[in-house]
Amino acid sequence: MINLELPKKLRASANQAHQVAQEIFRPASRKYDLAEHEYPVELDTMAAMVEGLSDSGSADVSGATGGRKAGEKTDGDAHATELLGNTNGGNMSALMNALETSWGDVGLMLSIPYQGLGNAAIAAVATDEQLSRFGKVWAAMAITEPSFGSDSAAVSTTAVLDGDEWVLNGTKIFVTAGSRATHIVVWATVDKTAGRAAIKSFVVPRDAKGLTVSRLEHKLGIKASDTAELRLEDCRIPKDNILGSPEVNVEKGFAGVMQTFDNTRPLVAGMAVGVGRAALEELRTVLTDAGIEISYDKPANNQHAAAAEFLRLEADWEAAYLLSLRAAWMADNKKPNSLEASMSKAKAGRMGTDVTLKAVELAGTTGYSQRTLLEKWARDSKILDIFEGTQQIQQLIVARRVLGLSSDKLK
Repeated sequence: MINLELPKKLRASANQAHQVAQEIFRPASRKYDLAEHEYPVELDTMAAMVEGLSDSGSADVSGATGGRKAGEKTDGDAHATELLGNTNGGNMSALMNALETSWGDVGLMLSIPYQGLGNAAIAAVATDEQLSRFGKVWAAMAITEPSFGSDSAAVSTTAVLDGDEWVLNGTKIFVTAGSRATHIVVWATVDKTAGRAAIKSFVVPRDAKGLTVSRLEHKLGIKASDTAELRLEDCRIPKDNILGSPEVNVEKGFAGVMQTFDNTRPLVAGMAVGVGRAALEELRTVLTDAGIEISYDKPANNQHAAAAEFLRLEADWEAAYLLSLRAAWMADNKKPNSLEASMSKAKAGRMGTDVTLKAVELAGTTGYSQRTLLEKWARDSKILDIFEGTQQIQQLIVARRVLGLSSDKLK
């Protein structure tokens, strides 16, 4: 028998996140949608709350330890060990927190201190020593550059070892929380002639000399979140701020840095699931107020067209939710989840845009106006189908895994 019920500890954590979403995020959602780049002062309360929960051990929510505990080995560790039994750990907890807080406001969720996508990157590949240093920082993740988007292997930012320091040069764009985070996880190449095998990730303090925010983007959605362009000009960081091994292993490629996505893609899927649930709940209210009954006892073709469409959207949402749970569970249980991570991201990203746009349509003038948050959720959801790998990239990865083909053979 497969038990899909969340354990008591996760339900408690998810309930806490939902209370934050309901009492703090949702009431301020429209405010920061209309005031792009204004710092959400409510996040200061969140920061204190997160720190308090972390210090008390009441929740797995702070920093990189949201994805891994100190002493827990990564797959990239030479002494990695298999976990025994069925584990619902940091990845599942982070997924549920992302889902619940995104139900409130995904832009504000992306701005929660100590919860940056870079934290998941640190959790994926950091050594125990690095986890002790960076486990409670607020880390953004900088991958995309002006010359490429989803092709992560095209990184041109360079990292050159000079004595006991790495010297980084390059430009990164669309960095979520790039101006607010305390640290940035930067993808750079240590040897341009070695191809993707030379791409490594580095932890760069936000106040490091040579790192500057050149601009903030104006966006379609998630306006509460700061999205920055960063420039690295002879930016120096300590030698041991490289995540994982500095050696260039041509046979392994850049599997180490790509392992980051196995942690972050289920989280983004969870964000889409949270926004989708918010839209479905609001749409149900609108349809019910309009006198449209949604029944689970009648065939869809015997119900109002809007009710039948709602049932289709809800089923699509359920599939995305279950795929997200599976990908996070596999990560917690040290099972290779690259295929499942991409499947969850592809399904949830597409579901999010479909559900929110259809909700706007079915709600009519109410959906298109600012009387509800439906139109905002439709705008917010689009980025969840784009960042951390577009819909097309996810489908390409799934095809490679299913067919057993390398990136050279299937492009």
